[in-house]
Amino acid sequence: MTDTHDAVSTVSVTVNGNEIEGNVGELLIDACERNGTYIPRFCYHPRMTPVGMCRMCLVEVDTGRGPSLQPSCMLPVSDGMTVDTESELTKKAQDGVLEFLLINHPLDCPVCDKGGECPLQDQTMAFGPGESRFIEEKRHFEKPIAISDTVYLDRERCILCDRCTRFADEVAGDTLIHFMDRGNNTQVNTFPNEPFASYFSGNTVQICPVGALTATPYRFKARPWDLEENLSTAWTDSVGSRITVQSSRNKVLRVLGVDSDSVNWGWLSDKERFAFEALNSAGRITQPLARADADADLASTGWAAAMQTVVDVLTDVDPARVGVIGGARLTNESQYAWSKLAKSVIGTDNVDAQLSDGLPAEVVLGLPRATIADACRPGGTIILVGPDPKEDLGALFLRLRHTVVNDGARLIELTPHRTGLSGIAAHSLHPRPGEVGNLAAALVAARSGVAVDAAGVSADAIAAAAASISGPITVVLGRASLAESSEAVVDAAAALNGLANVSFLSALRRGNVHGAIDAGLAPGLLPGRTTLVDGGDAFTKAWGSIPDAPGLDTAGMLAAAATGDIDVLVLLGADPLSDFPEAAVAEAGLRGAATVIAIDTLPNASVLAHADVVLPAAAATEVDGTFTNLEGRVSVCEQKVTPCGTARADWMIAAQIASRLGADLGIDSPAAARAELAALSSVHGDLTEEALGAAGVEGVLCAGNGSIIAPVANDVTAPINDAYSLRLVATRRMYDAGTTLAHSPSSAGLAASVEVRLNPTDFDKLGVSSGSLVKLTSSKGELMAPVVADLGVPVGSAAIPTNSPDANANRLIDASQSVTDVRVERS
Repeated sequence: MTDTHDAVSTVSVTVNGNEIEGNVGELLIDACERNGTYIPRFCYHPRMTPVGMCRMCLVEVDTGRGPSLQPSCMLPVSDGMTVDTESELTKKAQDGVLEFLLINHPLDCPVCDKGGECPLQDQTMAFGPGESRFIEEKRHFEKPIAISDTVYLDRERCILCDRCTRFADEVAGDTLIHFMDRGNNTQVNTFPNEPFASYFSGNTVQICPVGALTATPYRFKARPWDLEENLSTAWTDSVGSRITVQSSRNKVLRVLGVDSDSVNWGWLSDKERFAFEALNSAGRITQPLARADADADLASTGWAAAMQTVVDVLTDVDPARVGVIGGARLTNESQYAWSKLAKSVIGTDNVDAQLSDGLPAEVVLGLPRATIADACRPGGTIILVGPDPKEDLGALFLRLRHTVVNDGARLIELTPHRTGLSGIAAHSLHPRPGEVGNLAAALVAARSGVAVDAAGVSADAIAAAAASISGPITVVLGRASLAESSEAVVDAAAALNGLANVSFLSALRRGNVHGAIDAGLAPGLLPGRTTLVDGGDAFTKAWGSIPDAPGLDTAGMLAAAATGDIDVLVLLGADPLSDFPEAAVAEAGLRGAATVIAIDTLPNASVLAHADVVLPAAAATEVDGTFTNLEGRVSVCEQKVTPCGTARADWMIAAQIASRLGADLGIDSPAAARAELAALSSVHGDLTEEALGAAGVEGVLCAGNGSIIAPVANDVTAPINDAYSLRLVATRRMYDAGTTLAHSPSSAGLAASVEVRLNPTDFDKLGVSSGSLVKLTSSKGELMAPVVADLGVPVGSAAIPTNSPDANANRLIDASQSVTDVRVERS
């Protein structure tokens, strides 16, 4: 028998005399707004649980028992409901709420950062009393107080709407800000000696309906009516969060999250929100630089001289002796231009946008792909085989956390350490480093009733995790540790691909790395997710020529340069010294190349130490183009300000180099690059200007694997470490010594010093205690760091962050091995 309630999807509601349709279960405040009637509110936010605290949304409602005032943010619509949002009773209630809110609220709008875009201002004008009957002294607090490095709190302005506290608790899971005291003294604050040290604190500033919370980077910088804004896409990681970029006087002053239902829901990590500061840095590369000789420092030069040097070293060079490293910073259009320049004009397939810290491009493209929405389906299963999303992909972390906490999804972790999601995971299985492939195979086997111990995880734990898998399965796949090769992750992917109803969501972290892979910035690939063999005829006809055989990845290029087999290295927004897993290989490769050409926005360690020629590139907010996120969704990036100094767009630099080499890329604008890519790539065939315009904030999803097939297992066996060694786990943190963060004043000091996390079980064996200073030694190097106890690290492992301000883990890593072993000794 069919339940009649399930068959009904809408109900009829009368609002101000007009009949509207509301969805079953929809809140009255949403149904009214969707049909053109705005109900004022302060505490309500559509992405958080309604609490009905501010009472501003009181309206007169009759559900059949007579009219009464009810909070519309707490009331689901029902059939036959009659609502009056303009009655005298409603107006009097709203007038009274505002009068009470303004009793203690300071009237400092002229100096308040929220002035001009303040809901309290707007609603006081629209619904308020016009004047106050209170003449008594208002409540006072010390103001403002820094509750974190980037957020200031003015408690006098707070209206206790509960938005910031709900966000911290419900959305981010960082319950570091809360209500304190009682009655008239109630206030929002942090706990003593515990700052609001959340990766997502900037969201509370954006959703605060008054000026109680302000952000350091924007504080006292401009008024909203001075700002101009463009819709764009965040560039710091691969989530592709939708944002608005706001500027004044040709300078970016603020970035705000935009509510994209498919991607970020309006939330941003603080790294995404405040990274624009680096674009305004005085350290920007504003003009070409060159060295007079190998021992000289970089000095300013003109574009003509710099381009002539570039052309001289690329003219008549053996294509196999040229390598291009990087490209994930670029827009899709610039990536396509550089792919065409490298693989057609220069003729080299030594091109790699990943610095050997991700996964083989064939693996990313060959597996059945999932969207963020697929991963967040209610009742599904998420298997995390990759990095900590909270550290690497902040907005994705918030989406995954929401679906696990609120929508009944189950999370199973196959990670070599505890993550930000471990507290809500149904099962956290931490394999020994290098053995996640064995654990994944055991998990799949346990689905068939065969449970065995694997990778240091008990058969019972594996069987329990396997039994909990149900519904559609999404594997979030990435590289959890740079101290182990990608082959173990490939093995895990191949094993999990055998599950029914499974798809994979990439967790590659680096900016527009998926756009780079789609554009062919990977060895053996051409634009459109196709190989040199499968796409050869079409691209040979369109481009004139393509490489005959697959080239080298970053590791191969650096090794070849070190032995003199590569003469020219092009760093396309890349810093191998900091980001390549093994520092010694990066140093030898950059030192061994006869010429290093860098195209970048900011000086990094590799540029300063080894670049012979530096060309200034326009930054993300200074170019038009598109961005491809980790699910293959293409969204628009719009130019907001003019390029800094004489910097030029990357596609323009590629076109000018090609022209000086006697070739014509045929690209004179981003639109021309998009049109050519759409004509050559079946994956991008629907990526028209009309489609991008119509998609708005949601973007265009480019689905399909092209001609790439799913990977097969490598059957890699991690070596057994001796009784005195530990396996190294090298993880990433959101805040590190990266170039962008170093040039962002509000975030530069947030990177923590290096520390070694050990399972307490290993303390006695090593003779150390928490806080002890130890020396880590590997076959490649050593570093000193204090020890911290962490039950989330497997026994026999040592976890350290990469690219810390005072020490980089890549000093220790042997990238040629499946895992890196270290000795831990008391200093």
